[in-house]
Amino acid sequence: MEIALVGIGKIALDQHVPAIAASADWELAATVSRHGTVEGVEAFDDFDAMLAARPDIRVVSLCLPPVPRFAYAAKALRAGRHVMLEKPPGATLSECHTLASLASDHRVSLYATWHSREAGKVAAAKAWLADRTIRRFRVTWKEDVRRWHPGQDWIWEPGGIGVFDPGINALSIVTAILPDPVHLTSATLEFPANRQTPIAAALRFFHPHGAEMEAVFDWRQTGDQTWTIEAVTDAGTLVLTDGGATLSIDGMAPPDGDDAPLAGEYPRLYAKMAQLVAGGGIDMDLSPMRHVADAFTIGRRITVAPFDW
Repeated sequence: MEIALVGIGKIALDQHVPAIAASADWELAATVSRHGTVEGVEAFDDFDAMLAARPDIRVVSLCLPPVPRFAYAAKALRAGRHVMLEKPPGATLSECHTLASLASDHRVSLYATWHSREAGKVAAAKAWLADRTIRRFRVTWKEDVRRWHPGQDWIWEPGGIGVFDPGINALSIVTAILPDPVHLTSATLEFPANRQTPIAAALRFFHPHGAEMEAVFDWRQTGDQTWTIEAVTDAGTLVLTDGGATLSIDGMAPPDGDDAPLAGEYPRLYAKMAQLVAGGGIDMDLSPMRHVADAFTIGRRITVAPFDW
């Protein structure tokens, strides 16, 4: 299938373009960007122009920041195109629900992707936790914003969600692997004095079976980057590290399985999108985004030192 990629920035060039190129399902037929292009691929700098010029392209993948994404997605859906959304799928829950309704009305597929759910050991962690009793659960997601978002000021503006941009990756794994749904009970959000979104957050959750559950996100980490989820259960301790790529049980790696036979998070996302288009499906799981919205609703705000690049 031919696909158009909209928003040719770092994430598109690092992940989307290679995943599409390696896929037997997809051909990158057009790009839309004010500045970026992909060699050998027809380039547009206007989305409406692409939709008009290429009615043969039935699928659009949106790699734009969350705030402008709704308008592009709505146009594509109304034009009868299937749409794939980078995470988070929108700036608000309400606009995501609107997009789901539009996709249903126009009988096209819509996919809210959560790439961290496709990390190599997430499925194995979910299967192991399925019949265990969780006693304590802790998420530690600490990274260097200068390394991963160099000069990208949009992440500090309303709708950019700040440290929740990586934090929502952790929440996407948490909501995938936990056997029971949880909800936020408290949050502390640290906002740089000169920014509109948080640089750090500490969250606590209600677990239906009484497990102690917390998450810590921080964008000020230098040196080694930390993306770890630990679950202490009645049958041992599970630890996911490297953002879900590595799994241990009581300090030992379990036997390798075929939980992730297709290599790479983004290749698996595009394989799932192909399945959705073939079957006419919609996948708009918004549970990770709900936790972020709740954090902004009930979180206690603390002002910390200004942040500058």
